Amino acid sequence: MEYFYCSNCGLLQTETPYWLEEAYSSAIAKADTGLLSRNIAISKKLVSLLSIYFDKQAKYLDVAGGYGTLTRLMRDAGFDFYWQDIYCNNILSPGFEKPDDVDAFSAITAFEVLEHVVNPIEFLESAFRDANSSTIIFSTELFSETPPLPEDWWYYQFATGQHISFYQRTTLEFIAQKLSLKLYSNKNIHMLTNKQSMLGSRLFDLMTGKIGGISNFLFRRMRKSYTLEDHRVFMSNH
Repeated sequence: MEYFYCSNCGLLQTETPYWLEEAYSSAIAKADTGLLSRNIAISKKLVSLLSIYFDKQAKYLDVAGGYGTLTRLMRDAGFDFYWQDIYCNNILSPGFEKPDDVDAFSAITAFEVLEHVVNPIEFLESAFRDANSSTIIFSTELFSETPPLPEDWWYYQFATGQHISFYQRTTLEFIAQKLSLKLYSNKNIHMLTNKQSMLGSRLFDLMTGKIGGISNFLFRRMRKSYTLEDHRVFMSNH
């Protein structure tokens, strides 16, 4: 496997990934043992972040949503989330696939997705267009300056063959400029948006950091969970 580095935008990519069919014989790699803990941790920060930046009537779409874990967690927390994934079965949030009657989503989410795509700008443009949205909240691990040595960075994930694109802050800034969007970035959580009413990168950092992980309990108390309502809807249809 060869890697190519762009000194202009800082993107590191593999050669054309001819092995993807084999790599995605199972949509979720068996080695992804952190799937549940990662989604739980992300959901806590998302609760705080979305409570600050979006109104209560906002609708959200989790693209490449995997088994539907995050969609279910966010609905349980009182957020009107929906799921979309062309490669994976919706096991945990059935019935909340992307609806045809929603004209636009306030934001889309894509956690642990961009490292799987060959053309990130094309992916983002398609996701924005499909959801009629201009905000995406996503995660990916970043490297700094020069590409790390294989033995020094676990994120390459050679065994799975699914991680093919790797980013640094410079890359995300390049993408934001290309899409005419504002970038907010804190460690491995990032947001691209055209929202003009943002309260600053400092608040974003707080809501996606430890404070956001803790303050979600307060924000949850201010919302009504969809758990029981969703249950009643399904029961009434049977």
